[in-house]
Amino acid sequence: MAAFEDEMDMPEKRRVVRYAHDEESQDIRGRGLSLTRSLSRQTSQMSIRSVRSGSRSYDPALALPVQYRTLSINLDETREREAKEALKARDKATAELADLDWHTVLPTELYTRLNTSPSQGISTDQSVKLIEKHGRNIPSPPPSRLLQEIFGYLFGGFGSILLTGSVLVFICWKPLGQPPTQANLALAIVLLAVFVIQALFNAWQDWSSSRVMNSITTMLPDGCIILRDGNQVQLMASEIVPGDILFIKAGNKLPADVRFVEISSDAKFDRSILTGESMPISGSVDSTDENYLETRCIGMQGTHCISGSGLGVVVATGDHTVFGQIAKLTSQPNTGMTTLQKEILRFVAIIVSLMLFMIVIVLILWGTYIRPRHPAWILVPGLIVDIVSVAIAFVPEGLPIALTASLTITANLMKQNNILCKSLKTVETLGAVSVICSDKTGTLTKNQMHASDCCVGVVKATTASACDEKSSSIDMTPEILQQLRVVAGICNAGEFDAATMNLPLRDRKIIGDATDQAVLRFSESLGSVHELRTMWRKRFDLAFNSKNKFMIRVHSINNSPEALNLALPVVEASSFNQDTDMLLTIKGAPDVLINRCTSIVGEDGITEDLDDCKREIVEQIKDEWSSQGKRVILLARKVLKVDVVRSDPASGEFEREALEHTRTGLTLVGLLGIVDPPRDEIPEVVRTLRRAGIRIFMVTGDFKLTAQAIAEECGIITNPPNLVHSISMLSRNLPSPLAGKDPKQLIPSEGDASTSIVLSGPELITLNENQWDALCAYDEVVFARTTPEQKLRIVKEYQARDNLVAMTGDGVNDAPSLKQADIGIAPGSGSDIAIEAADMVLLDSFSAIVEAVLYGRVVFDNLKKTICYLLPAGTFSEFWPIMTSVIFGLPQILSSFLMIVICCFTDCAAATTLAYEKPEANVMLRPPRNPKKDKLVDWKLLLQAYGFLGMLEAVSSFAMAYWYAQRRGVAFSVLWFGYGDLPSNLPQEYVTKVLNEASSIYFINLVVMQWFNLMATRTRHLSIFQHPPAFNRATQNLFLFPAILFALVFAFIFCYVPGLQRVLNSTNVPVEHWFLPMTFGLGILFLDESRKWAVRKWPEGFFARIAW
Repeated sequence: MAAFEDEMDMPEKRRVVRYAHDEESQDIRGRGLSLTRSLSRQTSQMSIRSVRSGSRSYDPALALPVQYRTLSINLDETREREAKEALKARDKATAELADLDWHTVLPTELYTRLNTSPSQGISTDQSVKLIEKHGRNIPSPPPSRLLQEIFGYLFGGFGSILLTGSVLVFICWKPLGQPPTQANLALAIVLLAVFVIQALFNAWQDWSSSRVMNSITTMLPDGCIILRDGNQVQLMASEIVPGDILFIKAGNKLPADVRFVEISSDAKFDRSILTGESMPISGSVDSTDENYLETRCIGMQGTHCISGSGLGVVVATGDHTVFGQIAKLTSQPNTGMTTLQKEILRFVAIIVSLMLFMIVIVLILWGTYIRPRHPAWILVPGLIVDIVSVAIAFVPEGLPIALTASLTITANLMKQNNILCKSLKTVETLGAVSVICSDKTGTLTKNQMHASDCCVGVVKATTASACDEKSSSIDMTPEILQQLRVVAGICNAGEFDAATMNLPLRDRKIIGDATDQAVLRFSESLGSVHELRTMWRKRFDLAFNSKNKFMIRVHSINNSPEALNLALPVVEASSFNQDTDMLLTIKGAPDVLINRCTSIVGEDGITEDLDDCKREIVEQIKDEWSSQGKRVILLARKVLKVDVVRSDPASGEFEREALEHTRTGLTLVGLLGIVDPPRDEIPEVVRTLRRAGIRIFMVTGDFKLTAQAIAEECGIITNPPNLVHSISMLSRNLPSPLAGKDPKQLIPSEGDASTSIVLSGPELITLNENQWDALCAYDEVVFARTTPEQKLRIVKEYQARDNLVAMTGDGVNDAPSLKQADIGIAPGSGSDIAIEAADMVLLDSFSAIVEAVLYGRVVFDNLKKTICYLLPAGTFSEFWPIMTSVIFGLPQILSSFLMIVICCFTDCAAATTLAYEKPEANVMLRPPRNPKKDKLVDWKLLLQAYGFLGMLEAVSSFAMAYWYAQRRGVAFSVLWFGYGDLPSNLPQEYVTKVLNEASSIYFINLVVMQWFNLMATRTRHLSIFQHPPAFNRATQNLFLFPAILFALVFAFIFCYVPGLQRVLNSTNVPVEHWFLPMTFGLGILFLDESRKWAVRKWPEGFFARIAW
């Protein structure tokens, strides 16, 4: 599974899965046109095993990156540029692959060339030598883009503003400075130093976040089943070598280029990642094209098997694969901006617009008023420094650092909770999720299925009593149980792991899906499955899929007359021609298959007509078990006489014929009731998500009664059955709520109780827009018997109504909806194609989704806190000294250099520590935010930052500075509209000295008050006593205190170091001006605590409406 993280840009598109074999009535006509080439298939007794493993480690170089994730789907959106780029690279690779002939040689020659065997594979010793010769099955590292990365580090964020400002101040120093002032030189050097420091931090942050994401990727499962030394073994994809025999099944991603030597008639592969073709391609044993890239007998690395199964010989690995050749020729993908990055860009655009507006005002005032009337007040160098100061004051330099740090920290926390996010985008989106559509099997349930009940004909029993030969509590004869055992054993894709065959039956490992495992254990409990499979030779196999909802296997006798006595009653066995006749077995959903059955196994094992009375009894048994939350499986058979078989089972045409044979004339052998209990933690998870304002729905392929029963156990449905609505409650004619009405008005409900509804897939097809409007307003919804297209439709309909949708699923059928959803979630044990389509992987259980949503919300909260902390001092309080100087002729009471110190030093560390803030206790009690309305920066946050905190800090800092000057004899009235003109009794040197001291006081006042601002803004709703910064592990953030100490140290450095004082015109600060701002800070903290108390006390009141 080679990946090229930085090589290839394939378009991510919304798509719809197409199963060419699913729509039988239309498929037969359509397939007749498409199968123009003859497909052949070799027979084999070997089973096809899954390549998934939940416990394997993972090489990040082997994972296709997000931009390569691809499904077998139609494209709803197109990105022509990216597709053309990939096709261009493919055309170049074609020339390099022109000499390959793996697709044209016979399988026997293939084995000879690669020194392998279809029955033994290669030996372990051979594999070691082949790895030395060909290398590991991993791609070469992509070419370095160091210069491009360095450019991004230097000029990303606000680097360009800092560098431009530094250059301009250097110019103000020389040649414009007459004479040159050391303060301007120091300011220019500091700006340049901050520019370099920011670049270094950007590089470190990029390395840190990449390390976190790479470590997350290594935890994803990856492996495959191959044949080594005659045994099927599971290996890492990187250990595959040419000559290995690879087992393939639906959902797998091919880890190398393979030549198919055995392929099922329904096997289809998605090659859109390489060819751009959206439709799946049928597999073939024989070559269908002279072009290596076009033939269907070659499976290419990185493509997915979306249906069927097969066996292939590895012919190329690593860079020698088609994917490896193309990846070397494609360019670095252009990654788009995430939602949160767009929010940040919007905020920065607002700030920069204000900055430019204020700079224009300064220039206009200087040019039209100050320059003509007070030419000595602000000279050109001073004007440039003022403009640079406005720019630096308005731009929050610490924001990009805090953004990346916050996302990386949260991704790391999720990793610790076994939640793997493929990109940082996933982290930010989780906080806004309003709807979770969850698959049932393996997600809400334990995926530990076992057959609890069985029914042969119309006689039912528990499986325990049926397996007990001495039991007298059942009316089943051994003969009819054996007929059920045969169908359950041979119509099954599962296989026992040979290494565990010596263990008790319940402890044996079975390779296969959960349903097949349960049915196979039941069959084994009645007798040896290996014995059955020795008696019967598989001739045709059509795998289960979520649309047909059944699987078919056709067998012939394998020189074992005893097989007939087990599978058929005496009359049918005697007329069965062992040389020519075949037995068709089918297993699937009862509601799909029961109407295809015309006969049934009677109590004595003799086949009887399935009349209405017996059919009703079977329906009652099915409904009874389904209402108990059991998955019900129907098993049936049909004898295929030689005169009704028109084509060879090994040919591709036989699939259509087999589907025709299953339309009618089936003999119902029995039913199995399979139990898959819900996970113990699920009810509490559902309750927690509901309290967080998130609706969680079930979307499953199971029967409606089964789905509803499990939903009730999980807490997804809380109403009694008589209050659960059906499609009849959705009126087709009510006006759309989108015309300004509340969707809830469309739902008949009992007071304020939750509204519940259960619908099946076929019912969804009939809904119009009005019905979808009403359906999407329900609190509790169960979607049963859904197909992949219907799952995709569900996601799109909820998204169209301003919901942010998360979708969970683990199978091939879930992949389209996982891709379409805002957040696709797959379990670590899911299929390759589901994990590729998902944005997030849960390695543990579904309960981890609560932590994921929690931290997703915390990211957004902490970034709002960071912005709210940076704006009062770093923007508002620094801007006004410049504007008062220009407009009112006051001296600039805060020097430009000290402005830079606040923006780039004292505030930056504290802003970054807010990324480490723990969740507030009410985070999971709030409704999810609406990304269209709830912006990262809105008027409420600006009111808090500017109108409340900024105003208090600016006014108190002005007051302290000018109060100090007043006490030193420089009255405010003298400075007001003075434009530098002083009375004769005030020497210029003395006034400058006092104003430099006042500037340092202004600076210290802001630094100290920001400490208390930090404590106030670290919570949005809770009191500091409810969410203390220390002495409580659940709420503490001990990084706050080093950040405060950091600011204190820098304040001392720039105000008390004698050498810097001379250069920067800073001074010592009287001791009282260290403690006075503490009282102001306590005032800020008290006022904000009062505001938060009012918000909590009156959640619908005035303060709550303006709360940020």
